[in-house]
Amino acid sequence: MISRTEVAPASRTELKQNAGLLLATCLIIANVIGSGIYTTPGFLARDLGSPFAVLGIWVVGAVLAFAGALSYGELGAMFPEAGGEYVYLREAFGPIFGFLTGWASFVAGFSAPIGAATIGFAAYLSHFFPSLAPENVFWTGHFGPISVHLSPAQLVAFVTLWALSLAHVTGTHRGGQLQVLLTVAKAAAIVVLIIAGFLLGRGDWGNFHSGAAGILPEGVFRNGSVSLIFVLFSFSGWNAAAYIAGEVREPHRTLPASLITGTAIVTAIYLGLNMLFVYALGIEGMSGVLQVGEKASLALFGPVATHMVAGMMALSILASASAMIIAGPRVYFAMAADGVFFKRTGSIHPFYGSPARAIVWQAVWVSVLILLGAFEPLIVYSGFVLVFFSAMAVASVIILRGRRAEGVRPFRVPFYPWTPLLFIVFSLWILAYTLWGRPVESSFGIVTVLLGLPLYFYWKHRS
Repeated sequence: MISRTEVAPASRTELKQNAGLLLATCLIIANVIGSGIYTTPGFLARDLGSPFAVLGIWVVGAVLAFAGALSYGELGAMFPEAGGEYVYLREAFGPIFGFLTGWASFVAGFSAPIGAATIGFAAYLSHFFPSLAPENVFWTGHFGPISVHLSPAQLVAFVTLWALSLAHVTGTHRGGQLQVLLTVAKAAAIVVLIIAGFLLGRGDWGNFHSGAAGILPEGVFRNGSVSLIFVLFSFSGWNAAAYIAGEVREPHRTLPASLITGTAIVTAIYLGLNMLFVYALGIEGMSGVLQVGEKASLALFGPVATHMVAGMMALSILASASAMIIAGPRVYFAMAADGVFFKRTGSIHPFYGSPARAIVWQAVWVSVLILLGAFEPLIVYSGFVLVFFSAMAVASVIILRGRRAEGVRPFRVPFYPWTPLLFIVFSLWILAYTLWGRPVESSFGIVTVLLGLPLYFYWKHRS
């Protein structure tokens, strides 16, 4: 008799395994580097008060991201299937937990950030074409309690969403080439900015000297916990390669290598950008500034920097949206293969070999969110839940080491069990802090996930 856990992975091997190390690494880089690195350093400078502390907290965040990446490396090599956390939680904690993380990914985890990214792409384009600004609403409709507003930015978001989605329907070979191109251009633009800033920019190396308060001012101990939360959210997305594990060549080697390489490249870029911001503005000039990337570029290069930053941000957001459009549907595809999602999303395109229906379903839901402007509250509500499921996924390493001690593990987490425990402990601390500081948003996030339970039992009954 063949069990469910033996059948489902076999069905997922029909995905074409044509993704290599470059694409998997690019998914991580594109997914992680978003607007956070250009906005959070100003608040870190205000709360921590010294160059050493600001740079140091990014190193701490990188260590925690590496702990998560190494843990996912063991899980991905052990279960080289599409789906990421869905697969890991299904195997370690049971199918209902796998479903809940997949449901959270569909409702908000991927869909809401994709909607926000496509609108953000239009907003940065409006720097060059002012008519595309999101506030330029040209039609408003009222449907009972629901109000719908249409703007040129939404139309750009729709076109961007569907163009990227259709590109990725063609599979990880053709669509992957687009992703690699966008990510390489994005990373190259940032590296050029860093190098040009230090070589040609009008900065001051004296900005790296600590003030009278020393390298660890009082604010480090008072505000360090909140600052670390900002840093960790800026690192979120380091696990992106895990979602396409079923399409990666030699996943037992490629997946851990991509997780480690991608996280290392992001860390280097983050440290380089923060050093550039300090060089350009100093801690006092950065303190409390929201758009610190734009202000630093202006200080280094003058007014021409506004065009450069707007173009770079538009490209960065486009690459991030593209990466999420690749990753998300692999989760829904894996769920459908197990019979706990819309059945047709588990089908594979007969020519391209991609989870085409899952990609289209995601695009439809994101379109609804863009039309209603409902993605921002979903991002706030889902943050708590997504951190929780990431911690559970890393905890799967420990659970499976005990439950399946004889299982084949082509890659093992170094310094086990301290590496996963480090990630889990800090995740629990973030969850406790968020639940205490934002109880309403956290509760809404939990309710949003639990609303999927009736669908789970319905699909489970049918299958």
